[in-house]
Amino acid sequence: MADRREAANDKMPDTASKWLLALAERPDDGALRAAFERWRGASADNARDWMEINRTASLLATSVPPREPGWAEFLRQRRAAEAGRQRRHRRIGGGLAALAAAACLLLFFQGSTLLLRFEADHMTATAEQRRLDLADGTHVVLAPQSAIVADYSSGERRVKLLKGAAFFEVANDPRQFAVEARGVVARDVGTAFEVRLGADAVEVAVRDGIVDVTAANAARAERLLAGQWAQVTHTGAIGRGHAPRDLVAAWTAGQLVVKSQPVSEVIDALRPYFDGVVILHGRKLAAEPLTGIYNLADPVGALRAVARAQGASLHQISPWLIVITGD
Repeated sequence: MADRREAANDKMPDTASKWLLALAERPDDGALRAAFERWRGASADNARDWMEINRTASLLATSVPPREPGWAEFLRQRRAAEAGRQRRHRRIGGGLAALAAAACLLLFFQGSTLLLRFEADHMTATAEQRRLDLADGTHVVLAPQSAIVADYSSGERRVKLLKGAAFFEVANDPRQFAVEARGVVARDVGTAFEVRLGADAVEVAVRDGIVDVTAANAARAERLLAGQWAQVTHTGAIGRGHAPRDLVAAWTAGQLVVKSQPVSEVIDALRPYFDGVVILHGRKLAAEPLTGIYNLADPVGALRAVARAQGASLHQISPWLIVITGD
């Protein structure tokens, strides 16, 4: 019996996301709960990681669709139990603060989306790709969770990318065509190109023609030819590179093509195609380079392929929550 207990202890979770899964599967296991409390109290990092997971779960509980009451009920009960344990340990404020933070975060995102709807001319939802024509005949493909606004009133054809990514096939016109994203301006010289708003940078890639890219307050523009890309960071630093022309905006054909990109960036690129929350846990895993081609029509399958390529574990614990952890 002792050997069995020791073997079970050896398999105890060692990360916050794994604890979330274990506690969901065995909510009445007192030994597991005691082991969890020991793990959480063992270090400040463990406590912080658990709080982050707790906030995400709390946020999800307030936004999960009503057709899955069991999942929402589990999260509600877990939050209530967590609050009770914190009261017994005289840490009431922490639990309430986590719930308040989650509520504020939800309100922030809901408010941001509402404001974006008022500002945008065109906007897409999760997993939605939209093709449209602007007033001058320019063809645009909007990626999922993207938004643009067009302004042709000043003698220049200007489009502002508010969120996400867009691919432009620019119509011939005497007026200059420009796309602005977070202060970075891409000016067309008769071309087809992509502009993407990333978490830390604005990316421009050219499939055909020429594009001049100017960072905010930059003295000169960077000229990109077909098959070239530029990445402009929030500091104004510009990195450049080459890519096969037919792989520029490969997402318009339903593919995500990556080469030596960090796993975290690949997950970020897949998130707009998944109708839910994807949690990536582990700094080492997040930084690992990844190369591959992924089917955007099957985001869960793509996420599984990413995890498999890195020897990581993927757990889908509801239709709207996926947790990927490094082993």
